[in-house]
Amino acid sequence: MLSAQREIETGLREALRVKFDSTLPRFDVMSALDRYRDGLRMSELSAKLKVSNGNVTGIVERLAGEGLVERVAVDGDRRAMQVRLTPTGAERFAEMATAHEGWIDEQLSAFDSDELEQLIRLLERMGGENA
Repeated sequence: MLSAQREIETGLREALRVKFDSTLPRFDVMSALDRYRDGLRMSELSAKLKVSNGNVTGIVERLAGEGLVERVAVDGDRRAMQVRLTPTGAERFAEMATAHEGWIDEQLSAFDSDELEQLIRLLERMGGENA
């Protein structure tokens, strides 16, 4: 299972690098922000991604420098910052997400729909979602 996961992830990392000059962690940050269009506090973002604030901070800094995300002050808490995609960032992420979906579809094309449904059910059971 780990070998399959590594193979898929390696393919995604390479495809993101080649097509978008990006990384999987940057994609993950943008994906989380795409799901929360009003933005997330940095602590919320790192919690959603299950990584440390330090890991997210560097990525957010670079994305902000490229105009893909913006940081805004949180009302009532001058120390807190909320991060959200800019319109340019949302557009860029939409392109990346479409390509990402295609790459996943390609990697899973050897399975028919029944096999994919079974795989999803088994992985959910392993993850405890339906246990």
